[in-house]
Amino acid sequence: MRTAASMAAAANKFIAALNADQKAKSLFKFEDEQRFDFHFIPRDRKGLPLKELNEDQRRLAMEFMKTGLGTSGYQKAQTIMSLEPVLRELEGPNRRAPRDPELYYFSIFGTPSAKSPWGWRVEGHHISLNFTVVKGELISNTPLFFGSNPAEVREGPRKGLRALGTEEDKGRDLITALDESQRNTAIIDKTAPADVITFNNRKADPLKPYGLSASKLNKRQKELLNILIDEYLSRMPADVADERRARLRKAGIDKIWFAWAGGIKRGDPHYYRVQGETFLIEFDDTQNNANHIHSVWRDFNGDFGVDLLKEHYQSTPHAK
Repeated sequence: MRTAASMAAAANKFIAALNADQKAKSLFKFEDEQRFDFHFIPRDRKGLPLKELNEDQRRLAMEFMKTGLGTSGYQKAQTIMSLEPVLRELEGPNRRAPRDPELYYFSIFGTPSAKSPWGWRVEGHHISLNFTVVKGELISNTPLFFGSNPAEVREGPRKGLRALGTEEDKGRDLITALDESQRNTAIIDKTAPADVITFNNRKADPLKPYGLSASKLNKRQKELLNILIDEYLSRMPADVADERRARLRKAGIDKIWFAWAGGIKRGDPHYYRVQGETFLIEFDDTQNNANHIHSVWRDFNGDFGVDLLKEHYQSTPHAK
């Protein structure tokens, strides 16, 4: 896969530019439990933050990050980071967290190569990108979390900016395209949950398939569901997105479920999820008077590459 080779090349360029102290902060063993300790809230983190990089190192870091995202995904990530000063201004001097766009941390697990398993993460407030590579193949790019606070900038020079507006709008396009009977089935609760259900759980288990089965959708509604899924796939590198899209089509759209909670008008607190046999997309906009989005793609058997790694080791001679 082109993406895995690009990741390794960019990772090694980044590592080569670091001094000893920076390497000590950013490099971990592949087996380190830190690889699974993902979160999307502002908190103390291990890894090497942008704040501690010089200009050249920062450029290499962002080139590295870019290998894990599609064009749209990279733009969204940049926008999410840029909202930290906006949030700092909104919250004022009594804010609970520093709201610093330079507090995004880079961690590399193992040695980037095609010979042995390795992984990497970029993480900070409202971004968590997690990747696992085995034998030169990207076997996992999840959990993939993007959030946005504010969901919409409502004043100042960036008024009207919506970092994750398309995810919100395309979800609403689908729920409003349903007829009354379909909508009554799809809406599982009048009140949206306070956050994505899977939160930062190390393993995402399939949720009960509440809501509306895609088998009950007409042709246009299925197109809207595919458009919504494609919005999340656009966060990923093109070859990764294409491969996932092909797998989804092979499995069949009729095995996907769509569920909604909360109001359906813009500005209403709301939540939706798209669940297939192997994956889950969650979107929640309830906090800060429904102006604070959390969204995530989880793989039931693929997050952090855990299950796929197990299969790899069981199939190799040394495991027998």
